[in-house]
Amino acid sequence: MSALVIDSSAALSWCFEDEASPASDALFERVRDQGAVVPGLWHLEVANVLLQAEKRGRIAAGDVAMRLELIAELPITTDNETTARAWREILALARAEGLTTYDASYLELAIRRGLPLQTKDEALIAAAERTGVSVRSHAEHWTLIRPSNRISWPPTTP
Repeated sequence: MSALVIDSSAALSWCFEDEASPASDALFERVRDQGAVVPGLWHLEVANVLLQAEKRGRIAAGDVAMRLELIAELPITTDNETTARAWREILALARAEGLTTYDASYLELAIRRGLPLQTKDEALIAAAERTGVSVRSHAEHWTLIRPSNRISWPPTTP
């Protein structure tokens, strides 16, 4: 069973050294040990951010592939109901909470599954709090480990 819903902002903190923190490391360990669930668009969001980082010279093309392979090894499950809910529940939730449909897909998933939501997005955090979803922000005590330019990612536990 998955422990939480993670959005791309949370997962991408594992990919860049300048975003690394004890919280992101803790999130990585939680996902590694307990799993996570994501809507289908999560894969596109993660890949797009890494591609844009490559285009800007922040990371090399080989680093994109390596990070995606490492993330793919984590027990992250893709929700198979998100697409069917896009034009009804997710759209309505986006309207009600002032979110994009992309962000609302994470919130709807957390509500439906009764799971906490891990995100760095302030608007999504506020909407989760308003709807009664337990939320953990990157600034708090959750987190995971990120690769960034570190060859040793994922880290080993001493």
